[in-house]
Amino acid sequence: MKIAIVILNWNGKQLLEQFLPSIVAYSDPSYSTIYVADNASTDNSIAFIKEEYPAITLIQNSSNGGYAKGYNDALKHVKEEIYALVNSDIEVSKNWLAPIREMYIAQKEVAIIQPKILDFKQKESFEYAGAAGGFIDKYGYPFCRGRVFNSIEKDLGQYNDTRPIFWASGACFFIKNEVFHQLKGFDEDYFAHQEEIDLCWRAQNLGLSIYYNGHSTVYHVGGATLNNLNPQKTYLNFRNSLCNLVKNTPSKGMFLLIFTRLLLDGVAGIKFMLELKPRHTYAIIRAHFGFYKRLKMMHKKRQSTAQEPNYYQTKSIVWDHFVKGEKKLDMRA
Repeated sequence: MKIAIVILNWNGKQLLEQFLPSIVAYSDPSYSTIYVADNASTDNSIAFIKEEYPAITLIQNSSNGGYAKGYNDALKHVKEEIYALVNSDIEVSKNWLAPIREMYIAQKEVAIIQPKILDFKQKESFEYAGAAGGFIDKYGYPFCRGRVFNSIEKDLGQYNDTRPIFWASGACFFIKNEVFHQLKGFDEDYFAHQEEIDLCWRAQNLGLSIYYNGHSTVYHVGGATLNNLNPQKTYLNFRNSLCNLVKNTPSKGMFLLIFTRLLLDGVAGIKFMLELKPRHTYAIIRAHFGFYKRLKMMHKKRQSTAQEPNYYQTKSIVWDHFVKGEKKLDMRA
């Protein structure tokens, strides 16, 4: 079973200089190949790869289509059985690939896997984008084992397990080649953020299995391309999360669900105002109008499923966290 490690790059020469060495050092060449998919960079990323890493296969996309289109375009040229989609700001650890490959070999039903994702800057802590595997609540708000909103746990070995999850982080995302193309890749209308949740949700609706494997560890800088303080990230997350609900939730009660979610977003906007972050409040307003413009298009993308799965394990992570004061949730299988 061969693994293609595909790193998406856009003007990221400094990140490639810093993080490619660990990927090269700790990826077994007997069953893995490293690719850099470049999203029409204007810095000297391409020259750097050609000069310093001539053994790495370079894929040059014709435009910067963001995370979604960037990977969709690049993966048309990659034939290995497993895709490892790795952010350019990921440091991997020794033996990071072996537990993932072993799981794919032993558990044929598994389609998507996420490793343990720790914070590169504070390596004893989980990282925001993925932590120990992703879940969502009834209203589409994502959270992770090890990270609920901004409450982040230290890694004490409590998630050194393997278990089903709802979504895997796009920061380090393993998926079978055939499954990626069966799902027709990422939704390019998202551009960036939440597209991996949408893809995982579509996989769940087809009955495919998604797992977390805590025996593989990577370290993520996070925010290297768009940090958590950037209102554009707030805009994309809120807009695309609403699109996820339209595309993927059961038909019964969908519009009431979305209406409730819109109200909850309004509460989030008020919270940002009270925190003196008016640009983020405005980003939520923009996200709602952006969602309204896409509503008809996203509704057309809905796919029928044989059954309507109960996709959430807690009704409201907002209520649990901000009202009940729960900083972490027991999400054991």
